[in-house]
Amino acid sequence: MILRCNTGGTRTDNFAFFIYAFSSLFAIVSPVGGVITFVSLTSDMSLDEKNYLASKSVILACIIALFFAVTGQIILNFFGVSIDSLRVAGGILLFVVAFDMILAKVSRESVTEKEIDISMERSDIWIFPIALPLLTGPGTITTIIVLMGSAVSVLQRGEVIAAILLTFLITGVLFHFSRRIYKFLGYTGMLVFTRLMGLLLAAMAVNFITIGIWNIYLSFQ
Repeated sequence: MILRCNTGGTRTDNFAFFIYAFSSLFAIVSPVGGVITFVSLTSDMSLDEKNYLASKSVILACIIALFFAVTGQIILNFFGVSIDSLRVAGGILLFVVAFDMILAKVSRESVTEKEIDISMERSDIWIFPIALPLLTGPGTITTIIVLMGSAVSVLQRGEVIAAILLTFLITGVLFHFSRRIYKFLGYTGMLVFTRLMGLLLAAMAVNFITIGIWNIYLSFQ
């Protein structure tokens, strides 16, 4: 027998929504793929300096993500944009990001190769390009707002928050052990993982687009 939660939906539905939210965020943040860029940006730092920078960048990225989780709907209402319109636009953006990931390229949505080269000479790389836009780029922000808009209860909104925290907790751990991970998996291994995440993200992007278009169609009926 399936037990029902007081906040709406079933426990099975709520658990499935959490898995969906977490997998969506993990795919778009792509912390394993981000390790490649992070290692290149911190290659000349000591271990303590690298870990300190990792902590600051991940915490900042998490704060930005939580900010848009809380204020996303307010921003959409201010500009008169529906959640379904954002689903379609965000789905297209996510598909572009996913296509770059499948080709094992640095996503144009997050950070360019030229920006990475320029950042090597700056002291605030934990802000740009690591925290923003590498970890919390437009694709991540869009995904968070869409997930919050898709939540049908307070519990599911809390699950999106929990998915954000878990995603960046894992990202922080991976960044702290980035050099060991890079040495263990190698450049090729990390690109293979990035391609797999890109394929998953592409499927999610199509899902965003189809649901958005269908809901917009129904709203005109």
